[in-house]
Amino acid sequence: MRIGLLTEGGYPYVSGDARLWCDRLVRGLEQHEFDIYALSRSEHQEDEGWVQLPPQVGRVITAPLWTAEDDGVVYGRRARRRFAESYGELAAALCEGAVGDTSGESSATEADRFANALYGLAELARDEGGLVGALRSETAVRALERACRAPGARQTARAARVPELLAVAGHLERALRPLSLDWYEDDGLGAVDLCHATSGGPAALPGLLAHHFCGVPLLVTEYGVRLRTHYLADTESPPAVRSLLTAFHGRLATETYRRAAVVTPGNTHARRWQERCGADREKLRTVYPGMDAARFTEVGESAECADPDTLVWVGRVEPAKDLISLLHAFAEVRKEEPKTRLRIVGAPTGPEGAAYLGHCKALAAQLFPDEAEGLHAVGDNPVCFEEIGGPEVPTLADAYASGAVTVLSSVVEGFPITLVEAMFCGRATVSTDVGAVVEVIGGTGLVVPPRNPKALAEACVTLLRDPERRARVGAAARARALELFTVEQNITAFHGIYLEIVSHTPVRRVVLDDTGEPLPFAAPAEAHVPGRWTEHSTRVVARGGGPGWAAGPPVRATPPLAATEGATG
Repeated sequence: MRIGLLTEGGYPYVSGDARLWCDRLVRGLEQHEFDIYALSRSEHQEDEGWVQLPPQVGRVITAPLWTAEDDGVVYGRRARRRFAESYGELAAALCEGAVGDTSGESSATEADRFANALYGLAELARDEGGLVGALRSETAVRALERACRAPGARQTARAARVPELLAVAGHLERALRPLSLDWYEDDGLGAVDLCHATSGGPAALPGLLAHHFCGVPLLVTEYGVRLRTHYLADTESPPAVRSLLTAFHGRLATETYRRAAVVTPGNTHARRWQERCGADREKLRTVYPGMDAARFTEVGESAECADPDTLVWVGRVEPAKDLISLLHAFAEVRKEEPKTRLRIVGAPTGPEGAAYLGHCKALAAQLFPDEAEGLHAVGDNPVCFEEIGGPEVPTLADAYASGAVTVLSSVVEGFPITLVEAMFCGRATVSTDVGAVVEVIGGTGLVVPPRNPKALAEACVTLLRDPERRARVGAAARARALELFTVEQNITAFHGIYLEIVSHTPVRRVVLDDTGEPLPFAAPAEAHVPGRWTEHSTRVVARGGGPGWAAGPPVRATPPLAATEGATG
């Protein structure tokens, strides 16, 4: 089948979110053909180029989210009225009702109101163009202001002032840029069998419009729920801005889950967020991320060779990882086990991470002054800070192999990748109870409350003093990780979901011959059965420029899929 893979800030770019799992998915499902529709986040990301793409990628079409050019279309009176009505309804849906409350008739009414406004703007963009300029216009700001001042608007929305309204209008313009794309024709997303959005938010918008305009089924995968990300990231905006933008992301999430044929959260933690936003439980299928276990095989299969007195922490150095609590916990560990050492392996993320790393190094020197060369020096301190690629830790596997116990001390965590990597290596783990940690561990490690150095220390000491328990727990953790979190299980799950969705989707295509006449029975029933029953005919159609797939009314063949569009890689 032909899959439209929808990404935002990730695959096929060299850097970005979800790049690795998307690449593994595409390479693992070589029996299918993929068209990639990618939204980029920055000019730098585009300049870095693409990863090497496998032959099953037919074409790549890109569009920037970081900029948008006004096409110069000036609306006439009818078009202006259409825009004012749709944008006004969208703004009203953001100002009224409680986002996240999925009970009651009022919530359903607001969801329908938002959806109708969203598709009204998309239809206007398709018919007239000019949506970018309209979203930036004074008309948009005034419509937003009227919605905030209307009876029934939430108190936080009513408090919005002009600068805050301008900020919200600017964010909505950026978020709605996918509505202006020319991807939703019969030779674009209308020609695929299935749209697979690799995240919610902007990546799912093209899938919603392909479903609206062409009836293409939509699959949404979220390993990090976009609404949750917005809650965590937007901490400095004024209350009115936060309220309106949270309402927008919440309404968009609700509409995405409602229209999707299947939603695949990456863990139960994400699933709860999706259910709170109105996702139907019947549509939810948990599919764990597929991770490469091969590079950890040697460590996992080897006998216990790690330093029995060493704790290891691996990850990105940032405040959410709460290394401060870890250092205080380690001070308690040293009182019970004086020979213990702590290796912190990771690099800081951005200026905030660099400042946090400096603070942690200074704290380590203060907590263990007798072993440090100075107040701000590490020296022979029992705590060492290292990065992957150095002489002591050349690879990630070496980092986990160097210690007897792997520690995770985060206060905020989605899917704990480093925890799974430690499990692949057969290491006993001590983790804080955040995000999907308990679900991942499944009884094969010790879990303690976050921000509790004493509990963290006690759990570490328990494992340090019991080598047999460490080995037993580590072996169980490795067996669990190999069963649930490998690339193979991820690919198998998505292959089955693809077939299930397509099997329940009405056939939307007819095949045309060279003269433009329909070819009856050209798409046999086994076209949607695993295997390559129709490989020869579809390959000729797709790449040879002969008979072409048509979505809806019969149309001519699209350009050869081997060509790439929209960017150079």
